[in-house]
Amino acid sequence: MKSIKKAMALAVSVISVIGVCSCGSSGEESSKVESVKKVEVEDTQEIENIPDDAQKTIRWMGTYDLNPNEKKGEDKSVEMTLFNNKGGKVEWTQVTDSEKFDQLASAIMSQKDVPDIFKYEWMAFPAQVLKDMYQPVDDIVNFDDPLWADVKASADQFVLNGKHYVAPINFTVGTMMMYDKSLIDANGLSDPYEEYLDGNWNWDTWVEIMTEFCENAPADSERYGINGWFQTQVIQQTGKTMVNYEDGKFVSNLNDPDIERAENMLYDIGKKGYVNNDWLGNAKMALKDGNVLFYCMGTWAMTGNNGPSEGDEWRVVPVPSDPNSDEKYMTADMLAYMWVRGSTAKEAVKTWYECCRMANTDEEYKANGKEKFLNANPNWNEDMYQVFLDASSNENKMVFDYGYGISSTMSSDNASEDGNCVTRKLYEFTNKEDDSGKQYSWTELRQTYSSTVDSELKAINEAVEDYIKKNS
Repeated sequence: MKSIKKAMALAVSVISVIGVCSCGSSGEESSKVESVKKVEVEDTQEIENIPDDAQKTIRWMGTYDLNPNEKKGEDKSVEMTLFNNKGGKVEWTQVTDSEKFDQLASAIMSQKDVPDIFKYEWMAFPAQVLKDMYQPVDDIVNFDDPLWADVKASADQFVLNGKHYVAPINFTVGTMMMYDKSLIDANGLSDPYEEYLDGNWNWDTWVEIMTEFCENAPADSERYGINGWFQTQVIQQTGKTMVNYEDGKFVSNLNDPDIERAENMLYDIGKKGYVNNDWLGNAKMALKDGNVLFYCMGTWAMTGNNGPSEGDEWRVVPVPSDPNSDEKYMTADMLAYMWVRGSTAKEAVKTWYECCRMANTDEEYKANGKEKFLNANPNWNEDMYQVFLDASSNENKMVFDYGYGISSTMSSDNASEDGNCVTRKLYEFTNKEDDSGKQYSWTELRQTYSSTVDSELKAINEAVEDYIKKNS
C-alpha cells in the first residue's frame, strides 16, 4: 500500500517538487537537501495584484507546506514568489496522508477553518465532487485565455453538469526508471538511455535487457530486473485504461485487447522472477547492492538524499513504450488545486492559480525552475533533467484512469483488507502474488473483479444523474 500512496504524491511540478523538495505523505523519508543556492525570480505584470479589499491569505490543507522551510535553507518556489509579489500569502493546515480526506470533509461540514485549496488527487473526480467537497472553477478560470487554452482539452475531461472542477496547472510524468550505468556496462548490456535516444526504448528492449541481466546472475546470487511501481504506467503505454468516461457515463474497458496484451507481458516477467516486489523505499536503497537493475518510482524517490551520490553514474529513462503503438503516452501526474466548497477567498485563489500556471508555462520561469532543481540535485545532470522534461511534454497524450476516482472499493487502498483497491489490483495483480501467494492470469483477474467494476460503475452513474438533477 505504501507505493500507491507515495506514488499519489509524486512530482507536483517541475519547479516545486522535482526541483526543490519532495512533497509526499507526512512521515516519508525526506529527499530535501539542507541548503540550496537561491535563484532570483523576476516579477510579472501579466498577473494582476489581489484587490486591496479582497482576502489575500489562502488556507492550504495538505501533507506538506507550500512555503519554503527557511530553517533548512530551502529556496522559495517560483509560484510562491509570484504570489507573494501579488500580495498573497499561504497559510498551511497540516494533515496526515491517512486522515486528510476525513479532515477536509469535517472542515466543510462544520464550516470551521475551511481550506481554500486542496491538492487534486484521484478521488477528487468524480467521487468527492459528487459529495459536494469542491466547487466549479469556471468563475475564476477562463479556459479560452491564452494562459489556460492549452489545458482546456484536459480540463474538459473533468466536467460534471457542464462545469469544470479541475484547472490543470501542469502535467508531469508519473514515474521514471532509474538505473546504474556502471552495472549495465559491467554486464555488457545495452544502455537503456542510448536505446531511448535511438527511439528503441520499448517493452521488447526492456524485457530483453532484464532477461539477460537476470539469467546471467552468478551462482548463489539473486538478481531482479525491476523494483518499484511500474505496472500501471506500462499498461497505460497502450493508451488504454480500465474505466472510460464516455458521453457522461463511466464504462468498463476490461475487455480491451491491448490491455490484455500488456497484462500478459507483465504476467510473464512476474512468473520468471524478474520483479522484486519488496518495498525498498527509494532509488538509493534499491540500487545500492547491484542486484536490482531498474528502480521505477516518482521523482521524489530519486532526488535529494534519495538519489545518486557524488561519483555515481546513474541515468533515468521513461517507462518503456508499447512496441505496437506509434503514439507517445504519459501516465500523467496532474498538478491542480481543487477549489474547496465554502472557500471565501475567490480573488486570492484565482491569483494563486494564475501564478502557478505562469510558473509552469513561461520560459523564463521554467528556466528558473530548472536552475533550482539542478542546484538542489547536483548529482543529476542536464541529460537526466531533459529526459524528465521530454517525458512530461505536452507532445505526449495524457492518460487518466477514472477507475481511481470512482469509490472506496474501486479507488481507496484503505477500503481493502489486503491494502489494494480494485483498480490497483487490475493493474498489478498479474505481475505479483497476492497475500495468499496467488499470481493471477489476466483472464482470472478480469473474471474475479468484472462484476465488482460493473456494480460500482452502475452506482456512480446513478450518483451522477442525481447530482445533475439536484444542480439543474
